[in-house]
Amino acid sequence: MLKTCLYKAFCFILCASQVFPVPQARKQYIDTYKDIAVRQMHTYGIPASIILAQACLESGDGNSRLARQANNHFGIKCHDWEGDSIFHDDDEPGECFRKYSTAEDSFLDHSVFLRTRPRYAFLFELEKDDYKGWAHGLKQAGYATNPHYATLLIDVIEKNDLHRFDVLLPQDVTAEELPEIPVSFYTESTDAEGVYFVDVERKVLQTNGVRYVLSAPGDTYRSLAAEFGLFRGELTRFNDVPRKAELVVGEKVYLERKAKKVAKTAPDNTVISGESLPDIAQRYGIRLQVLRSLNPGLEDYPAPATLVRLR
Repeated sequence: MLKTCLYKAFCFILCASQVFPVPQARKQYIDTYKDIAVRQMHTYGIPASIILAQACLESGDGNSRLARQANNHFGIKCHDWEGDSIFHDDDEPGECFRKYSTAEDSFLDHSVFLRTRPRYAFLFELEKDDYKGWAHGLKQAGYATNPHYATLLIDVIEKNDLHRFDVLLPQDVTAEELPEIPVSFYTESTDAEGVYFVDVERKVLQTNGVRYVLSAPGDTYRSLAAEFGLFRGELTRFNDVPRKAELVVGEKVYLERKAKKVAKTAPDNTVISGESLPDIAQRYGIRLQVLRSLNPGLEDYPAPATLVRLR
């Protein structure tokens, strides 16, 4: 009799587990998407900790209806979306949300969404590891209506030690080549017509962990700022040049603040003829102000063969 009861109980549990799948745990969810988050961080400049914390909250660790049925892990609504959609009750009943083919598409779209919306532009002036600044900034910019959104993000990050991912390099995670696809960058229109799009295929490179592009014929700081959802003043500050500076074809243009230091393995720089401190700062992806402070008394155009400290 006891064996029969145990057998029936086992069968019931087995059937129930198939009908009602067990929600995945937060740790499992983080382990699944941490590599994607780190790659997105190095491509778009959003801390991996913030990407993962938002995904955990917005998708209920991947268990929400939007995540399960639409691969939407960030609760991004349709807005100007022309792809598949799903209707879901949120602030109002039956709101339109984006639907993706894969979860990775959702992570990519989230990064592009933040990177190219002007209201989030100020966030990219923060340090890469300033997850608290990002959390409060997202709330300030209106990403979520919950008044405690920043606190919730910070809580998820600190309880799960997500900030450990903010210091990882691309080679520290599983190697996976993401397809190079054209990105439609959104920017505000100057009239009431709505929005316009700029289609651009441009390779984003890195020096010292800082993203940059090489200027092409016809590029200006204003046009590049528009392409990447930045203000011209931001872009010129990132590159330590005057607001009215002009670009030379093939010039490095950093898309975020340069680093405060270079890798410990980097040797000091020996000046070549005609080279300036601004040139060296651009070459190594280090802030000009920091470079000057490391080399007090050194003029902007040092004599050839002068040794310039980089850290």
